[in-house]
Amino acid sequence: MDINKLLEGVHCACGKVHTCNIRYVYIEKNATQRLTEICAQSSSILIVADENTYAAAGQQTVAALARKQIKKVIFSGAEILVPDEAAIGQVTERLEGVDLIVGIGSGVIQDLCKYVSFASKVPYIVVATAPSMDGYASSGAAMITGGMKVTYPAGLPMAIVADTQVLANAPMDMIKAGYGDIIGKYSALNDWKLSHCINGEYFCDYIYELTYEQIQRTLALAGGILQREEESIKTLMEALVIIGILMSFAGSSRPASGSEHHLSHFFEITGIVDDTPYFPHGIDVAYSTVITAEIRERILANEFPKKRYRPEKAQYEACMRAIYKEVADGCMALQEKTGDYEKDRMPVYRQKEDEIRKILSQMPSAREIERMLSLVDLDMQAFYGLYGQEKIRNAVLYAKDLKDRYTVLWVNYDFWGAEPN
Repeated sequence: MDINKLLEGVHCACGKVHTCNIRYVYIEKNATQRLTEICAQSSSILIVADENTYAAAGQQTVAALARKQIKKVIFSGAEILVPDEAAIGQVTERLEGVDLIVGIGSGVIQDLCKYVSFASKVPYIVVATAPSMDGYASSGAAMITGGMKVTYPAGLPMAIVADTQVLANAPMDMIKAGYGDIIGKYSALNDWKLSHCINGEYFCDYIYELTYEQIQRTLALAGGILQREEESIKTLMEALVIIGILMSFAGSSRPASGSEHHLSHFFEITGIVDDTPYFPHGIDVAYSTVITAEIRERILANEFPKKRYRPEKAQYEACMRAIYKEVADGCMALQEKTGDYEKDRMPVYRQKEDEIRKILSQMPSAREIERMLSLVDLDMQAFYGLYGQEKIRNAVLYAKDLKDRYTVLWVNYDFWGAEPN
């Protein structure tokens, strides 16, 4: 697909005119050379990277920006960069006199640049160093503020530049993360269709089908991705960028982020508050997609209950504080605002049971997802070994509280809490 053609917009049958205000996308060999022309009107540029991403593409970037005034913020590459208030401050304090931000890196660096760009009104450009996530072209910045994982509305990059040789040499875990993020779209798309059925949420067949197409393109090249074949890596990166554009088309991350992302956010947030290890985002998304498939299979295998599940308020609050600690109040305040704990959706579930079952059955089985992950040597035993059954069970129960988005996690909770009796 011609990504730059897609950027021109779509007059859609859903009734919307889909647009995405990114000017250029270049995913090709030596793509960083494009910066010379793209940045011709800029004079003072702030480069944001970490030591690892700067080593991957910093020299090429600076060479393409010859004769520009260059400032730099280079974070340590020895530890995980958290996109929090401290990181925001480090970038913001270097902005004086700058007319363009160039972020060299992948998820965290790009979210950080996106957030600062939107807040400061200074445009930014992505120099991608890994095909690790779908947020390059999305309008949301996933930040951790106040200890919570929050996706803020933010601006789009002026351009996305990705050298396929750099992408192919990215750490294999990051390549696997991008593949895993794509596999997670099975779950996200199913949640979107489910919410359309239950809540009447906006839904677009064009966005749904084009997202699904990116899953199929990526699956077909799994072997080449694992072998770092440049054309396969290019296809993976294209799929990730296209899905980001489709999020902009939809006006939210809904086509690409659902219950599998909520579980991933749970493992990340609890990892931060407990100072325990967690997988890279896309790998957690991949493993969590198996768990959400199992939830769908459990719902399909059981009768719909007549009465919704709800614990005593004191029990709920105690569990939230034990799991989320200093983040618990923010999570509970979010859910109080959305009112989801007050809603009784059981009449809708019973009325639409046939349609719900049909939607849930469209998701590949957990074993099929496991097979897809095995194509890039992702083994569920690593997931079970790192987190254990209790933490996974808590994720199924309480990951939904991190977001204000309806997913299959709410169906499971409304029915039984953790599991059917």
